[in-house]
Amino acid sequence: MSLTMDEKAALLIVDVQNDFCPGGALQVPHGDRVLGPINLAVERFVAAGLPVLASRDWHPPVTRHFKNYGGIWPVHCVQGSEGAAFHSELRLPEGILVLSKGFNPDTDGYSAYEGVSEDGRNLRSILENLGIVHLYLAGLATDYCILFTAREALQNGLFVTILSDAVAGVDLTPRASGLALQELHRAGARISTVAEL
Repeated sequence: MSLTMDEKAALLIVDVQNDFCPGGALQVPHGDRVLGPINLAVERFVAAGLPVLASRDWHPPVTRHFKNYGGIWPVHCVQGSEGAAFHSELRLPEGILVLSKGFNPDTDGYSAYEGVSEDGRNLRSILENLGIVHLYLAGLATDYCILFTAREALQNGLFVTILSDAVAGVDLTPRASGLALQELHRAGARISTVAEL
């Protein structure tokens, strides 16, 4: 497979933030292993003239998402914190459109479809405006934000490819990431690798 402008594809990098990487407040085991593959995918999409987007968790200090307020997660990716910053080794294109999610204290904000850009647009409208029909997903975490975003993209009629070497999961329960990929494959997503781009 080779990326071309004709494909009307976009790469969405999901939540590659300090708090989800080793040493962070909610680290994905070996979460930083996705950095090399993602950076290579970014290079290939940029070279093909195709859009690259990124989502980020952007939680308020008080949210039902956190354990202290009824959720299941430790405090992480609080708006403006170092933990919420993108990993320093993630090479995002200049001027990349960033979608912030999880800012509503009453929702978890797993799906990038719940995110909004700085100018208030959501992912669905952005992809429609760009004419995107095929969404490639990379980032963290396979069994939560990748899973929820991919589900919604499929429900919105997009072709979805998960770049399996560019995702990693939390695995709160055994094999959760593998089961998430199986679910998405059954739902119509393609499981591929950056090497196949």
